[in-house]
Amino acid sequence: MPISLPTSQRDRYPHSLPGAVPAAEGPLRRIGVFRALMLGDVLCAVPALRALRAAHPQAEISYIGLPWARELMQRLPMVDRFIDFPGFPGLPEGGVDHGGVTDFLHQMQRERFDLLLQMHGSGRIVNPLMAACGARRSAGFFEPGAFCPQPELYTRWPSEGHEVHRLLRLLDHLGVARQGDHLEFPLRPQDFSDLQAVWPGAASDEPYVCVHAGARLPSRRWPVQRFAEVADRMARQGFTVVLTGSAGEVALASELQAHMRQPSINLAGRTTLWTLGALVARARLLLCNDTGISHVAAALATPSVVVASGSEVSRWRPLGRGSHHVLWQAMECRPCHHVSCPTGHACALAIGAAEVSAACEGRLAATLDQPRAEPHLYS
Repeated sequence: MPISLPTSQRDRYPHSLPGAVPAAEGPLRRIGVFRALMLGDVLCAVPALRALRAAHPQAEISYIGLPWARELMQRLPMVDRFIDFPGFPGLPEGGVDHGGVTDFLHQMQRERFDLLLQMHGSGRIVNPLMAACGARRSAGFFEPGAFCPQPELYTRWPSEGHEVHRLLRLLDHLGVARQGDHLEFPLRPQDFSDLQAVWPGAASDEPYVCVHAGARLPSRRWPVQRFAEVADRMARQGFTVVLTGSAGEVALASELQAHMRQPSINLAGRTTLWTLGALVARARLLLCNDTGISHVAAALATPSVVVASGSEVSRWRPLGRGSHHVLWQAMECRPCHHVSCPTGHACALAIGAAEVSAACEGRLAATLDQPRAEPHLYS
C-alpha cells in the first residue's frame, strides 16, 4: 500500500515546529532512508526496507548510512543507491567529519527526496538534521517534548519491543503493509569460493562451529577465558572450532586461542563481511556475544548461543529462522550505557561456562543429524 498522509496531529505535539518540512501531495519517486548505525542495527532494518520496496516498486530508494554499509546496501535488492553519512555531533557511532557535514547537507538539499525516512532511532539528535535536508516530506520517530519535523508523518519512538518491530511500526504508521519480519544477508556463490581461498577446510564436510569473542564495547564481552573453556569442550566433541573477529579483534581472538587447550582455526582479521557470512552459513553453531554477527546467523538460519552482557535482550535478541538461545542475567543497571563496566561486570560473570556449554550442546544435538540447509544466494 502506498504511503498516505494521516490526518494532521499538530495540536497534539506543541513542541514541534510546524511547517519545518512542508507536506506535498504527489507520487513518491525518490525515497531516502536514514539509518547510520552498525551491522546488527542495519540488518534489523531489512524487513522495513523490504516492506517499503514492496509498497513502492517503481521508486528509487536511497540508503543513507555510515561508509562501511555501502557494500551491504549494494547487494540488497530493495535499495537502489547508497549515500555516505559523515557523522554528526552527539552520535556515538564513528567519528565526525565536520567539514563533511556541510557538504552532506548540501547534497541532501539537492536530492529533494519526495520522502525522507528517519529510521535511526528516537530522533532526539538527528531530527533537526532531517529537517535541514530539504525533503518534500519527512517521516520517522520522535520523543515527546523533543523536536518533530513533520508531526503528521512522525510517530512516537517505541520504548519496548524488538528493534525489527520498532522500525516496522513506522511503516505501520504510514500505511505500508509488512512483508514479514525475517532478516536477510545477501550472499553470493563467489563468497564461498573466496572463503575456501582463506580457509580450505571450509570445503570439507567435517562439522565446525564458529566462536566470536568480540563486541564493539568491552561492556558487551563475556570473559575470553570462558569462551575458551566452552570452545575446548566443543572441540573434544569432534567439532572443528573456528575463531572469528574483525581486524580490530585479532588480539582478542589470539588471546582466546592461547587460553584453549584444544586446536582451533583462527580466522580473525582474515575474513571480509561476505566470507564471514559464508563461514557462518555453513557452521553448525555460532557462539558469540550480543553483537552484529548474531544477526548474521539469524538471517542465515544458523543456530546460535548468545551471551548477552549489558544489552537490552528483548530489543536485540536474534530474530529469525533457526534456533537461537540467549543467556543473560537480569540487573538493575540494564541496559548498560557504559563502554566498560564500572561495577565489576556482574551481568557477564553471572553466566558460567557450564551453562553456556549446556546450551551449545543442546543446539548441536538438535541439528547434528540434519544437513545444513543451503542458504539463499543472491545474484
